[in-house]
Amino acid sequence: MSQEDKPMSQGPSPRPYMNPYLAGVVLGLVLLSTIYVTGRGLGASGGLKTIIAGTLEATAGETYQESAFFQSYAANHPVTPWKSWLFFEVIGLALGALFSGLISNRLGWKLERGPRVGVKTRVAFALLGGILFGFGSQLGRGCTSGSALSGMAVMSLGGIVTMGAIFGGAYALAFFFRKLWVK
Repeated sequence: MSQEDKPMSQGPSPRPYMNPYLAGVVLGLVLLSTIYVTGRGLGASGGLKTIIAGTLEATAGETYQESAFFQSYAANHPVTPWKSWLFFEVIGLALGALFSGLISNRLGWKLERGPRVGVKTRVAFALLGGILFGFGSQLGRGCTSGSALSGMAVMSLGGIVTMGAIFGGAYALAFFFRKLWVK
C-alpha cells in the first residue's frame, strides 16, 4: 500500500457500514420529512448553484446583474442565496458526512484505485466524471437526488426514467472503466 492510499489515522478499525435496507428506509424517511416540511424534495445540485450564485453576487455584483442566467435564477429564487434552504441543505450534507466519518472511524485521506492505474490517472478520471455529472445535472434539471429520488418519491415518470438512465448508463459504461478500481 503506497503512502497516498493509507488513511491519516491508524487508530481502531472502522465500524461496519449500516445495513443497506435500514439505510434505504432512513433515506426514505428523510426524503418524506423534507417534502412534508419544505414542500420540496432533496437535491444537491440546486444547493451548489445557490452557493455559486450567492458568491458571485457578493464578489462580482456587476457580473451577476449582467448575466441572463443569474437574473433568471434570481427571478425564480426571491430569497437571498445565503438564506435559501438549499444552502443549509448543502452545509448539512457536508457536516453530516464529516460527523459520520468521525463516529465510524472512516475519516482520512484515501484514494481507491486498481493496481494498474496511477494516482494521476485515477484523479483525472474522478475529476472528469465529476465535471460531466455536474454538467449532466444541469442539462437534466437536477442531480440524482433531485431528479431521481425526489421524482420517484412523488411517482413522477421523469424521475423513474431519470433513475433508469442513471443506473443503465452506469452499468453500460462500468465495463469500459472497471480497471480504474477493480483489483
